[in-house]
Amino acid sequence: MDLSFFTGSAFLLIAGVALVLLLIWFVSMRNGLVRLNVRVDEAWSDITVQLKRRADLIPNLIETVKGYAKHESKVFENVTKARAATITGSALANPAEAAQAENMLQSAMKSLFAVAEAYPQLQASQNFLGLQSELSDTEDKIMAARRFYNGGVRELNTKIKVWPNSFFARGLGFTERAFFEVADLAAISNAPEVKF
Repeated sequence: MDLSFFTGSAFLLIAGVALVLLLIWFVSMRNGLVRLNVRVDEAWSDITVQLKRRADLIPNLIETVKGYAKHESKVFENVTKARAATITGSALANPAEAAQAENMLQSAMKSLFAVAEAYPQLQASQNFLGLQSELSDTEDKIMAARRFYNGGVRELNTKIKVWPNSFFARGLGFTERAFFEVADLAAISNAPEVKF
C-alpha cells in the first residue's frame, strides 16, 4: 500500500482546513471593523444632533437676556460667533475642530451668564429659567454622547492596532479615529451655571 497518497491527501486536507479557518478569521475581523466604524459614525452623529440642539437654544437665550441687558452687545456678538463656529460643516465633521469650537463657546457662554447675573429680574424670568434648564439638559446629553463616541473610538482604534489585525486593517481602508477631546476639560465638565 502506498502511504505517500495518504500523507499528500492529509497535507491537502490540513492546508484546506487552515485556509478555511484563515478566511473565517479574516471575514470576522473585517466585519468587526465595519461594525465598530459604523458605531463610531453613529456616535458622532449623536454628538452633532446635541450640538445642533444647543445651537438652536442659544439664540433664544440671547434674545431673553438682550431684553434686559441692551448695552451688552459685545457679549452677544461673541456668543453668536462661537455658536456659529460649533455648527459649521468642518466643526461637525472633525472632532478636533469641534473641540476647538467647544472651547470658544464655553468661554462665550460664561460671559453671557455673567451678564445675566447682573440682572435679578432676568434671573426670576420663567422663560430664562426654562431655557437655562434646557441648556443644562442638553449639556448633559452632549457629555453622554461624547463618552459614547470616545468609547467607540477606543474600541475601533484598539481593534485596528492589535496583532494580527494591524497587518490588514489599514490595507482594507480602516484608519484610527480621533477622540473628541477638549483642551480645557474643566470648562466643559459641568453644564454652565448661573448663581442666584
